[in-house]
Amino acid sequence: MAAKEIEKDGLKRVYTVDVPADTMQKQADARLAEIATTVTMKGFRKGKAPMNVVRAQYGDAIMGEILEKVVNTESQKVLNDNKIKPAAQPQIEITSFEKGKPLEFKMTVESLPEFKMMNVKGLRLTKPIADVDDSKLEEALNRIASQNSASKSITTKRATKKGDIAVIDFDGSVDGERKDGMKGEKFNLELGAGMFIPGFEDQLIGKKAGDDVTVTVTFPENYGSKELAGKEAVFECHIHEIHEKTDADVNDDLAKKLGMDDLEALKKILREQMQGEYEQFTRMKLKRELLDQLDEGHSFELPPMMVAQEHEMITRQMEQERHQQMHAEGKDHDCAEAHLSDEEKEDLKAIAERRVKLGLVLSEIGTENKITVNQDDLQKAVIAEARKYPGQEAQVFEYFQKNKNALDSLRAPIFEEKVVDFIFDQSDITEKKVSVDELTAEDDNMFPSKKKAASKKKPAATAKKEADTKKKTTAKK
Repeated sequence: MAAKEIEKDGLKRVYTVDVPADTMQKQADARLAEIATTVTMKGFRKGKAPMNVVRAQYGDAIMGEILEKVVNTESQKVLNDNKIKPAAQPQIEITSFEKGKPLEFKMTVESLPEFKMMNVKGLRLTKPIADVDDSKLEEALNRIASQNSASKSITTKRATKKGDIAVIDFDGSVDGERKDGMKGEKFNLELGAGMFIPGFEDQLIGKKAGDDVTVTVTFPENYGSKELAGKEAVFECHIHEIHEKTDADVNDDLAKKLGMDDLEALKKILREQMQGEYEQFTRMKLKRELLDQLDEGHSFELPPMMVAQEHEMITRQMEQERHQQMHAEGKDHDCAEAHLSDEEKEDLKAIAERRVKLGLVLSEIGTENKITVNQDDLQKAVIAEARKYPGQEAQVFEYFQKNKNALDSLRAPIFEEKVVDFIFDQSDITEKKVSVDELTAEDDNMFPSKKKAASKKKPAATAKKEADTKKKTTAKK
């Protein structure tokens, strides 16, 4: 093999590689010899066919396999000989490949950057801590009571309003013809909840018990039944009663309804859950401060391909979440409306660069300090994933057992958290008491000049979280 460097630009290297024809032939002969021991050919016993017959039958068919094997082997030799640690899979371009002639290909590769690590021992960090105060606990209890509300029939003769529950009979028709599924008796319909097609519930607001109401609505164009999609429908309705919602009382009965012995037991469980959530916020804020210091403490060239891949992944995720948000809000939209603009995509590059940079830094710290992800770590991660799907734990375990890539995907975040914990152990951490609102507040100043990309609420929050998550790059080494 003869390799020649023809381009060097920062971290980018381009090589031309010539592989002698006899190297290709030796690999082909070795593969044909393997085939000859197992193949059954007409006129010969199994494994006894002459090599020239085997070559004539399989010689051309195996050349794709031989080409891939030789290219992988020879490109790895180039990397080893030049002491290159690739940042991504090298790009290969076959420039000449003919039977009996040398193989020629071009290899483009970006190397991981070399940089001086900052000293992480003794980093000064502030750890915000908040306790569950009684007012927040009371708010949580009231929310639970509201979620477990009941209803009672109103005693006055007032008209219905949004939020009331109307007990109705309804019978619908399209073009004067009754349709299956468009009739019901003494149905409890919460007005304003959006249970029925748009416009139906609004026409029952301002009515009284005993009223007969004709409701005219149009089924949406994207309605599930093609027979009804876009059609106007008329519903004859009768209001039997009007109920108003009432919150459950915060007492022992509410606690027992939720499976607790009494109210004190409910408060204890709720306080522990809230404290656990606050601790997650504490770690997130502490980790963000650490990552900010690591970001400021390092400056080096980033592999463009890694940044491009990270940028593409962030963009794709944000567009997907934007689409899901539009769908959840019931908006009629074209999928293209969820796409980010060129300006928004450009603004996301800073996040991609930060992620790649911090991923490489954390990877280097982990490598230098021999931090690894062992089988026990992976098993705990799989168990944690299984707990997210009650009743389907066995399927989750089986999925990870049969999918090595899925199991490997758990390594990077585990590795990252182990490196972060290692740095925490080396750091000078000062605890600071803060209010719950301070602890849980979003940080809006991470990228003060990059707010345009966060034009949609849900993707904006996602972008901030994404800035401090290195799902792939921390495992690159």
